[in-house]
Amino acid sequence: MKENLTPTIRNCARAVIVRDGAILLLCKQSPFYGTRYALPGGAQEEYETLQSALIRECQEEIGTTVTVGDLIHVADFFKPRSTDPETKRHTVEFLFTCVVPDDYAPTNGPAPDKNQKDVFWLPLDELETAPLSPEGLRGVLSASVRQHPFYLGLIT
Repeated sequence: MKENLTPTIRNCARAVIVRDGAILLLCKQSPFYGTRYALPGGAQEEYETLQSALIRECQEEIGTTVTVGDLIHVADFFKPRSTDPETKRHTVEFLFTCVVPDDYAPTNGPAPDKNQKDVFWLPLDELETAPLSPEGLRGVLSASVRQHPFYLGLIT
């Protein structure tokens, strides 16, 4: 598994925002990955807490300030990168429950990811067939309101 792994580990904070039976997701499109859905959030910067990173990333990607709740999951992910030869980046994903303002309407923020095309509410019962990235979060997210494991180990 160490083959073509970049030399650094990156912490990423992600927002799990569930309201009225739906989860807030980003729609991303790229030639390398195709269309996929992902949680809002991103990389932690130096001297930044995970909560601060999540608030900043959500401002940039979904255009609103989130209220950060509990840390509900931690997982390792070896994210494929579109390099030649293909490499993978080891990320540690920290998933927090979050809340958006009641009047929030999904929209791209002022600094979305380069492949981000849209922000939308996906009904939880559609997660089973959605092109989620990483796919290993599918079961965890659809069961987010039930009891759940904290450390997920390796997700693919």
